[in-house]
Amino acid sequence: MSYDLVVIGTGPGGYVCAIRAAQLGLKTAVVEKRKAHGGTCLNVGCIPSKALLHASEAFEEAGKHFADMGVIVNAPELDLKKMMAFKQDGVDGNTKGVEFLLKKNGIDAYHGLGRVAGAGRVEVLSEDGGNQMLETKNIVIATGSDVTKLPGVTIDETIVVSSTGALELQAVPKKLLIIGAGVIGLELGSVWRRLGSDVTVVEYLDRVLPGMDGEVGKQFQRILGKQGIVFKLSSKVTGVEVKDGAATVSVEPAAGGEAEKLEADVVLVAIGRVPYTEKLGLETVGVQLDNKGRIQTDSHYATNVTGIYAIGDVIAGPMLAHKAEDEGVAVAELLAGQSGHVNYGVIPNVVYTYPEVASVGKTEEELKKDGIAYNAGKFPFTANGRAKVNHTTDGFVKILADATTDRVLGVHIVGADAGNLIAEVAVAMEFGASAEDVARTCHAHPTLTEAVKEAALAVAKRAIHI
Repeated sequence: MSYDLVVIGTGPGGYVCAIRAAQLGLKTAVVEKRKAHGGTCLNVGCIPSKALLHASEAFEEAGKHFADMGVIVNAPELDLKKMMAFKQDGVDGNTKGVEFLLKKNGIDAYHGLGRVAGAGRVEVLSEDGGNQMLETKNIVIATGSDVTKLPGVTIDETIVVSSTGALELQAVPKKLLIIGAGVIGLELGSVWRRLGSDVTVVEYLDRVLPGMDGEVGKQFQRILGKQGIVFKLSSKVTGVEVKDGAATVSVEPAAGGEAEKLEADVVLVAIGRVPYTEKLGLETVGVQLDNKGRIQTDSHYATNVTGIYAIGDVIAGPMLAHKAEDEGVAVAELLAGQSGHVNYGVIPNVVYTYPEVASVGKTEEELKKDGIAYNAGKFPFTANGRAKVNHTTDGFVKILADATTDRVLGVHIVGADAGNLIAEVAVAMEFGASAEDVARTCHAHPTLTEAVKEAALAVAKRAIHI
């Protein structure tokens, strides 16, 4: 078969790229190593984790907070098998939806391991040992990322698990130890804490959510601490011993010192992800990688080899599904002769715990490092009418604006529904809005979005409700 474009990988970046290319008239095919489309995100990442976050929040709400609202029910009982079925139903619905969209757009789908066999050729190796050769004018590599391994620690997906195994536990661990205080560790730790686990998080750095705004990280850690999650910061795991269905974890100060032994029923390794570039044949055709194993591309997502492009987690930038989607659209439009573009200064990042954490743009630390003068406006949810009446007052909204032009440079939110609240300011930033623009925009009352308006007012020290 001969195509205008073959996309290797049907995660959020890959399948969106293929659909946009087909919309633009390119004869397109995709190659997917899994039986189901959707990549890590839909199968063992974003989607299943959100199902468990939602279900576990409902479980805790019924057990701890319904009575506060006058809703009297018997103490809820956990049917973990049914909760896992609820999760899988959501996964299946999403992956089948992608399959439908590919068919609807006339995209040929091949299942098997895709490998670049040479200029304009993609070999598909199926599980049964068969292979097919696809001829194509262009190749887009959208193979995503894989779990970062911790040296000396073997992941068996039973006692020592990655995020994949943590989504499939058959029983609630009494003690769950998480290595890494990033997004994945905190989200999955929140799930199992609500369902009954004692959760301890070990983090090498001196803070949670590395890379996010420092003030956000500090307050968020306090909130999770009040929920029962125990943190051991500035600490490193030096070994995990599995014996008799449990684990003994050796932890010592990051700077060196006396080690302690922690017992756990399950250990979750959540120290990040690495680009997935294995068995793609990149070395055969000479595609260059950087020192972090990412595929090197130019501003149009082209590699050093003519006709080969890459997007998503395999290239530089945040490993986020929506970033990959935008890159997929951009490269498809570029291949069709249009002007595809991604604004990397306005890519939101969300932690789907409770409360949520969301950010877009620059942090205070980044602005100080770059020597950019700014004004900050902050508004707490304790002063927001809707948050008060709903008893969801943890957190705040912080807006950072250029001291000279008032242009919004960054926004950081800790609070209920922060992942949706961040969208307003992302749109504002995309259009170059000032804090005054956001402040002058009429916001419905009573809503949590009023906290965004008040934070914008606070940039000029004129917030109304504090």
